[in-house]
Amino acid sequence: MIVAYDGTDYSGWQFQNHCPSVAQVLQKTFKHVFNQEIKIIAASRTDAGVHALGQVLMFNTDLVITPSKLKHAWNNVLPPAVLIRSLEPAKENFHPQRNVVQKTYCYHFFQKRPLPLASRYGYYYRYPVDMEKLQQALNVFIGTYDFRSFCTGDERENTVRRIDEARVYKLSRFSVYRIEIKGPGFLRYMIRRIVGACLEVASSEDKPVSLLSEAIDKKNPEQKLPNAPAHGLLLYKIIYKSE
Repeated sequence: MIVAYDGTDYSGWQFQNHCPSVAQVLQKTFKHVFNQEIKIIAASRTDAGVHALGQVLMFNTDLVITPSKLKHAWNNVLPPAVLIRSLEPAKENFHPQRNVVQKTYCYHFFQKRPLPLASRYGYYYRYPVDMEKLQQALNVFIGTYDFRSFCTGDERENTVRRIDEARVYKLSRFSVYRIEIKGPGFLRYMIRRIVGACLEVASSEDKPVSLLSEAIDKKNPEQKLPNAPAHGLLLYKIIYKSE
């Protein structure tokens, strides 16, 4: 199942006891329509406020119903902020967190104050950004590195990750800039911390691009470069080996 959602009013993907989550909404509405409880597994556990266009999910059910009818009935009761884009039977060994070739995340930011309809989907960055320097800053992160300096700091797992591509370009139609980052997988807060650091460097004459390489080398999650806010981040697409 591929799902899109506006993460503004949710505490993220993961189920929370006291705050609504995307997983909670999907499971609750399924039970409401089909009178059956399911457990949904997601490819990425997006944080509070983060949006998705191509979140990949799976669940098991013994309902005898065509995928098109299931999708239609389920979508009819979902809130406007959540939409099932596609739904089909999975191969027996499929798991959304395995055999991932590449995930694409997009981070959107504005240089001029956006219209209210767009403001919840991008970061209004008030300082002038040197776009050429911003691309140079993003280039620093392409490759395989220990990204301990660019995560929450609570990770006990291996913090080595690979970034295949990182680029910035303008979507003129919406007067917004998009930073597109691709790789097999990312640490929590990793993209937001990279974006925040790159914007800081690209908008400051006294901060060289080399500052980012130094931050990577130090492997210190308590480094002082800023973290970009969640509402600019979008899980865009996930590609698997079978595709």
